[in-house]
Amino acid sequence: MRLYDKEINADMLSPLTLAFTGDAVFSLFIREMLVCDANRPVGQLHKLSVQSVKASAQARAMREIMPMLTDTELSVFKRGRNAHTSHTPKNQSGCDYHYATGFEALVGYLYLKNEEERLNRLLSEVIKIFKDDESENIKE
Repeated sequence: MRLYDKEINADMLSPLTLAFTGDAVFSLFIREMLVCDANRPVGQLHKLSVQSVKASAQARAMREIMPMLTDTELSVFKRGRNAHTSHTPKNQSGCDYHYATGFEALVGYLYLKNEEERLNRLLSEVIKIFKDDESENIKE
């Protein structure tokens, strides 16, 4: 379900425009998940959301879900990954940042195409990856 109901051809948008949208969609998804999981202090919610939306986490998730992607989805990811960005954040590797941009482009693409079921399927897999990582960190 799109929030702003206006037709758009997502295939014609630049990969960085798709990533711009995907960043917001993924951030909202993570925030909604955290709020639905438990009533926590806002500071704790913020800290948990940052752990999921940072480039290294998105890059890790992207590497895990890549085998699940269709040819079209893989193409969108690659366009985003290969897009020339104006900067790389200080605390992230360039490789992770480009993978995260590709991930965000894919999320933005699926959202704007109104492919809600497919987007939810992929994001559910991402959450499983994050929860598995969390379990591993607890064991260590």
